[in-house]
Amino acid sequence: MKIITNKRFFKKIKKGLTVSSVITASTFLHGPPVLALGLTKLFKKSAKIDQTNINITNSWLGVNNWLIDHVLANTEWNIEIDEQLDLNLQGRYLMLCNHQSWVDTTVNQYVGLTRMPLTRFFTKWELIFIPFVGPAFKILGFPMMKRHSKSQIAKNPELKNRDIAEARKACEQLLSQPFTLLNYVEGTRFTPEKHQQQKSPYQHLLKPKSGGLALALNILGNQIDALVDMTIVYPDGVPDYANFWLGEVPRIAVHLRKIEIPKWVLQGNYETDREYRVQFHQWLSGIWQEKDQIIQQIKMRYSPASTESLS
Repeated sequence: MKIITNKRFFKKIKKGLTVSSVITASTFLHGPPVLALGLTKLFKKSAKIDQTNINITNSWLGVNNWLIDHVLANTEWNIEIDEQLDLNLQGRYLMLCNHQSWVDTTVNQYVGLTRMPLTRFFTKWELIFIPFVGPAFKILGFPMMKRHSKSQIAKNPELKNRDIAEARKACEQLLSQPFTLLNYVEGTRFTPEKHQQQKSPYQHLLKPKSGGLALALNILGNQIDALVDMTIVYPDGVPDYANFWLGEVPRIAVHLRKIEIPKWVLQGNYETDREYRVQFHQWLSGIWQEKDQIIQQIKMRYSPASTESLS
């Protein structure tokens, strides 16, 4: 038993070193060209440079996906895409997703790399000061927000208008190219403690926050190809990043569907129209109820009872 345990331990160490070495080497290979080309944008904006940076980033993601498919080959993926959802690399998409772990972002990238344009998401402006990562986010067109707290806005209401203006500018900058803009509408990662504190009406989700999605739809809604809902389920428990890259996640289920956008959604003003705000939140709550049911159905499919009935 001790020999077997030692073998497993050394096998885990070997896999961890392999994965970390490849990711580190890939980052040092792909990162400097992105940063170098990004600096040229200070002097001249160029769609060709932007596309080159996206291609380099996709190459980096491709290395990660290769690791997932070959080094972490024990992970079973179940990816379902509704027939109504026609994805392509030249599309423009807003995407909603539930949020449980930092692994979610890697799942987004794994699923989207060959199906959708590069996935971007709103980030805090403060991340610009993180070496390599922050500048790369800026260069690649991730919307970076100088978000202000409620107390700051209460003291200076003009800050709210400034936040909205910055969000609008960041979104509009995406329109020059294909894009996927991701929104974790729960606003934070799901935990049982947060679920209980919120008294969430959903079994598997936290309450959705409407403001960010409403703003994105107001700015981009008439020019996107689809509002995409991605649901991620870890049937054997929510993993952390180390679990994932050590190949200790047995199964991952992903479901994608298209959400139809009613005409009224694109015609209201979330900030100034209270009636519209209430209606928008009810619409999003309905989407979230459906999402909760999808998660439950996936979990039931992977439950021991269901597995036994199929064997």
